[in-house]
Amino acid sequence: MLTRRGFAGVVAAAGFTEFAFAQRATVAGAAPKDTVWLNANEFPEGPPAAAIQAMSRVIGETNRYHYREFGDFYKSIAAIEGLKGDQVLIGAGSSEVLHAAVDVFTSPKRPFVTCWPTFEAGPELAAVEGHAVVKLPLSSSYASDVKKLVAEAAKAGGGLIYICNPNNPTGAITTKQDLAWTVDNLPPDTTLLVDEAYLHFNTSPETESAMKYVHQGKNVIVMRTFSKIYGMAGLRAGYVAARPDLIAKMEPYRNNVISIVAARAVLAALDLGPKMIDERRDKIAKTRGTVCAWLKEKKINFIDPQANFMMIDTKRDIKEMSPAMLAKGVAVGRAFPPYNTMMRVTIGTDTDMARFRSALGEVLGV
Repeated sequence: MLTRRGFAGVVAAAGFTEFAFAQRATVAGAAPKDTVWLNANEFPEGPPAAAIQAMSRVIGETNRYHYREFGDFYKSIAAIEGLKGDQVLIGAGSSEVLHAAVDVFTSPKRPFVTCWPTFEAGPELAAVEGHAVVKLPLSSSYASDVKKLVAEAAKAGGGLIYICNPNNPTGAITTKQDLAWTVDNLPPDTTLLVDEAYLHFNTSPETESAMKYVHQGKNVIVMRTFSKIYGMAGLRAGYVAARPDLIAKMEPYRNNVISIVAARAVLAALDLGPKMIDERRDKIAKTRGTVCAWLKEKKINFIDPQANFMMIDTKRDIKEMSPAMLAKGVAVGRAFPPYNTMMRVTIGTDTDMARFRSALGEVLGV
């Protein structure tokens, strides 16, 4: 049961994490007015037109809470994955439901186990709450080293294994074979959380969604967001899918329902079907391919990307590179130790990436 003291701890920890992310998202120095923003893994085109229209229609109704709609909303989200309403939990972006998973499945003795660097919210929240955190090096392919993750969870007697697939910030994938092995070898009292925030951008046949393990009733939680390929980062809508008993454990730790404006936007986007996802994936993949070809031509190394961002080895400290790029009107991602010479760059429009190539070429002198 969530006590008042426990709730206060959750709020404090969540505030710490979100504030920390907001601080990191800022760029050092004044940005030119026409700056190209490639620093936050956002989708460049925003929500689809149907979602914008749906939001416009509901604005005048925001004097009401609309609680009566959320049962059907849950069922609609679940239905896209062939699940039931009690198998999903909706939150403000994927961060809120990630917080709930940390609160339930980790403790001072049950660690949050992940490879590093990855999305920071989970391990940082666990650390703030005084829960154990185990950070392991990424594999040689810059993805999660699943055998080490399982070994650490087994050593601790259980916990929460977190895999971001594709991984943020490296953009590398955990293969479907590695995911299957992880599920088959989960230690007792261990839950696997697979963050698929960027899976829609993946074009590799070597990976797949972990959603099938939810259907199989495994100790697996799949996390999704509407912030990325749906272009709704500012609307804050995401969810986790899992067995009903796992969802029931997390539900008390969620703060509230999301905005009705976000809910209507999500429903309108879902009504467009998979065609919208395919079109947006193809567009990003094409632009991403052009950037990769240019980098190869210039003999600049990078990690093979399967997300809407990529990591480029500039051979220079990112703390120096970022201001240099910003001075040329291109904002790039922050440093991700220990990869201090690697620049994380969001894939924007073709025009954005032309600006990026020009700026990077000038800064590196290539």
